[in-house]
Amino acid sequence: MTTVKAYAAPSATDPLIPTTIERRDVGAQDVLIKIDYAGICHSDIHTVRGEWGPQQYPLTVGHEIVGIVEEVGAEVTRHAVGDRVGVGCMVNSCGECANCTEGEEQYCLKGNVGTYGAEDRDGTITQGGYSTHIVVVEDFVLSVPESIPYEAAAPLLCAGITTYSPLNHWNAGPGKKVAVVGLGGLGHMAVKIAHAMGAEVTVLSQSLSKQEDGKRFGATGYYATSDPETFEKLAMNFDLIINTVSANIDLDAYLSLLRLNGTMVNVGAPADALPLHVFTLFNQRRSFAGSGIGGIRETQEMLDFCAEHGIGPEVEVISADAINEAYERVLSSDVRYRFVIDTSTLA
Repeated sequence: MTTVKAYAAPSATDPLIPTTIERRDVGAQDVLIKIDYAGICHSDIHTVRGEWGPQQYPLTVGHEIVGIVEEVGAEVTRHAVGDRVGVGCMVNSCGECANCTEGEEQYCLKGNVGTYGAEDRDGTITQGGYSTHIVVVEDFVLSVPESIPYEAAAPLLCAGITTYSPLNHWNAGPGKKVAVVGLGGLGHMAVKIAHAMGAEVTVLSQSLSKQEDGKRFGATGYYATSDPETFEKLAMNFDLIINTVSANIDLDAYLSLLRLNGTMVNVGAPADALPLHVFTLFNQRRSFAGSGIGGIRETQEMLDFCAEHGIGPEVEVISADAINEAYERVLSSDVRYRFVIDTSTLA
């Protein structure tokens, strides 16, 4: 085992603190990555505060990771020392079930192994990217194209793939009208990606405060959901709605914006149940769906797509000692649009 510097949550209620964590020795199929940047995702906050269930503390989170390969195992063929790589929301899966063999490891029937707070195949609890190094099985390491700005690449490993996957699956593209609910870390990526796919994009946000940004990212429409007239104007208008907010919303109101055979997909993850009336679905044969992250193959596809189209998240780079302040700013929506930790400040 190797000891590396990190930031960790001592409990569900205490601030994160500098500490050290252990990484396993590099095995035959492992890749040792020196982490350069780690994004802050709202999921990190939900997890360390126990909002998605009890955790084992201390816990180091972070699943938006980019860095440089420092060492590879004897059987590694996909990556080499010096490569620019990334790690997203999972670091292992069974590799044998029907979903894994189809390249959908995120839906592993035995449960994929999350990058942090999960039991790995060796029985240890995974620790995430708010650290200087990580050891990952090569199959779960992504290649980061050189054309993507390095610090901007990290959030693509969660925010990027979380929005790309449903847009890809539900065929966002020319002739399709796509609405994005919320213009935060996930939402602004959904707008950029849907626009690059050729869809007509509209943002649905509580207010018009980010309207200029939304238009700059590729939206042609921008409406305030606090205005009741919005739901009247846009009734039965969209083919696809991507809901990125992690809060309770009036599902029936948003579903009424779908046209015939339209689908609303939740990628935000509120802690409480979201009620809806099935009659809203009966009308216009609407669908309500959920989508997790993408598999490794699709995540690499997303990175290559973003490189080809010059897409990257808007980021604010911070030092490690600003993590707790960043958490509070995320909760108050005071970030445009993703915090990224410069992990050299851990050293």
